[in-house]
Amino acid sequence: MDRSVLAQTVREQRELFEKAETWVPRRVPPSFLRTKKITAITGVRRCGKSTLLKQLARDFPGYYYLNFEDERLLDFTYRDFNALYEVWLEHYGEQSTFFFDEIQNIAGWEKFVRRLFSEGHKIFVTGSNAKLLSSEFATALTGRHMRLELFPFSFRECLQYHRFPLKTVYTTKERSQLKRHFRTYVAFGGFPEVVKSQDKNELTQLYQDILLKDVLLRFKIRDIKSFRELAFFLLSHSASRISFNNLKRLLAFKSVTTVKNYIEFLEESYLNFTTPKYDFSLKVQFINDRKIFSIDTGLIQAVSFAFSENYGHILENVVFLELKRRGKEVFYHKVARECDFLIREGRTITQAIQVTRGLARLNRERELAGLREAMAAHRLREGIILTEDQSDELAQRGQRIRIMPVYQWLLED
Repeated sequence: MDRSVLAQTVREQRELFEKAETWVPRRVPPSFLRTKKITAITGVRRCGKSTLLKQLARDFPGYYYLNFEDERLLDFTYRDFNALYEVWLEHYGEQSTFFFDEIQNIAGWEKFVRRLFSEGHKIFVTGSNAKLLSSEFATALTGRHMRLELFPFSFRECLQYHRFPLKTVYTTKERSQLKRHFRTYVAFGGFPEVVKSQDKNELTQLYQDILLKDVLLRFKIRDIKSFRELAFFLLSHSASRISFNNLKRLLAFKSVTTVKNYIEFLEESYLNFTTPKYDFSLKVQFINDRKIFSIDTGLIQAVSFAFSENYGHILENVVFLELKRRGKEVFYHKVARECDFLIREGRTITQAIQVTRGLARLNRERELAGLREAMAAHRLREGIILTEDQSDELAQRGQRIRIMPVYQWLLED
């Protein structure tokens, strides 16, 4: 790669990286700053990974930075890393901390990072592909890294952006404002740029960018039409159970393996997640239907067919994402009845959560029966039903059930 172009890119990126701006501080475990291991930050495109690097850079007085998404680096290869290091030394002197943004674009990057690590440097890397980073670390950097998954803004972070005060008790006026913020959060999601603009056209373009850059091109998918139909179907059926065999027949795929591979690609790009039905047998978990979820409720409503009667599923998607942010291992329960979420810690189910838009005459017994069945199956004395705006507490047969609004649960630590 041309050295003068590389030097210009390094300088201009550094100026932009250090440009003064305000941002919502993201929660980062202190261990990620203290550890000497390589810190890998992964997450969907445009969820704020670069901004998080800016936040982390404040704790390191001297560092190097480069974003490999820059089009001027299209010719950059593994052989150019030494030249890059020389440019850094020439312009910024010797530093001990390295920030590499979207480094997975460069084949062989892990070898250079491993060399820096062996020389005692602190290294942060980001990437928009979940398993690409993990697989490369598994082969080249085993035991030398820690991983942090970053998601679009949580509801709490959106409130921080809008400078809405977080309290334990709200006045009537404040609670009405809080609910209005929650409706906006559900409608537009948590991608930082969209939280600012509230422009659904940005969500549509982001969806196309993720499909093209992070899936179609990366995995060299040839049947573009069928893949797009599957991606659209999954986005339109978030929080629903899916069967690989049914999807094969419905969308006329040639094989179940193709369906599985395509869904795995979507998961690796962080566009979708699948959750298994809980069973003590891993084999049974593997063959049962899974639930599909999306990375963002704004994407669901901007791109897919989202109807008002699906609002309960939208709320369920909000709850699922918050559970992922909290690092929970999530399943769903289904025997005679269904319960939306089971939380497992170690080998034990510790919590059961049901999500519904509201409890009314037509659905009350169904929702309660599903939760109670899950609680009985796992010997839980307490359960939660999350609704749009209902609060209550039920006690029966030694079981306690809390009914509370989703927005209130989202703000619990």
